[in-house]
Amino acid sequence: MREEFLHLPLVRNDENSRFELEVDGHTAFIEFKQRDEKITLIHTESPPELEGRGAATALVEKTLNYIESNGYKMVPFCPFVLSYLKRHPEWNRLRADNKGT
Repeated sequence: MREEFLHLPLVRNDENSRFELEVDGHTAFIEFKQRDEKITLIHTESPPELEGRGAATALVEKTLNYIESNGYKMVPFCPFVLSYLKRHPEWNRLRADNKGT
C-alpha cells in the first residue's frame, strides 16, 4: 500500500453496506453483505479522480485487514477483489470457501 493511504481510516458504512476510503474528497468503496461471521465482498468502485493512484488496492487491503482483525471470513464475488487475491494468495486464508489455498 502506498504511504499516502496508510493513515487514512477505513469506514464501515453499515447504512449503505459498504467499506469506504476517502482520499482527497473522493470516496472509493466496496459493497458488502454480512451474514453471521461471513462478509461477502460484492463490488469495488473507485472514482475516476483516484484512478491509477492505488486507492482501490489500498481499500481492498484495509478491508481484508478489517475482516481478519475482527475474526470474520470473506466470500469474494467482486472481480477486483478476486484479481487482488490472485496476486496476493496469502489472503486466501480469510476465504470462507477455502478456495485458492
